[in-house]
Amino acid sequence: MQALPETRQQSFEEIYGPPENFLEIEVGNVKDPQTHGLTPSSRYTTYLITLSTNIPSFKLRNSSVRRRYSDFEYFRDILERESARVTIPPLPGKVYFNKFDDAVIEERRKGLERFLRIVVGHPLLQTGSRVLGSFVQDPNWDRNAW
Repeated sequence: MQALPETRQQSFEEIYGPPENFLEIEVGNVKDPQTHGLTPSSRYTTYLITLSTNIPSFKLRNSSVRRRYSDFEYFRDILERESARVTIPPLPGKVYFNKFDDAVIEERRKGLERFLRIVVGHPLLQTGSRVLGSFVQDPNWDRNAW
């Protein structure tokens, strides 16, 4: 007859302490995206990326940066080039009409958040990507430096 494993009650710290590894990422909220520029040809929208983690491959535990859609496009292209073993998910589609409409901006925000949750949560990208941490944490990220 096999002995049953000994059971022990979890400590308060184990129950309510921070998880061993956690990662939370959000792309703004409904009221956050900001549209910049005065003329129609110079207008663009930025999205606030907020990250909270204790995963060692990220330099900061908490960070917030702003990115525009074209930054996400560059970031995705760089990820594809440096991560041949990982399939990078698509971004939400390019918008040509009514792109500054609140509903369109909100749909894009949700799509960008979905994209980042997949990418940032991927263990191979967390440890193997040179651009990932910089994109989601460095306020001075420069697309031309990659």
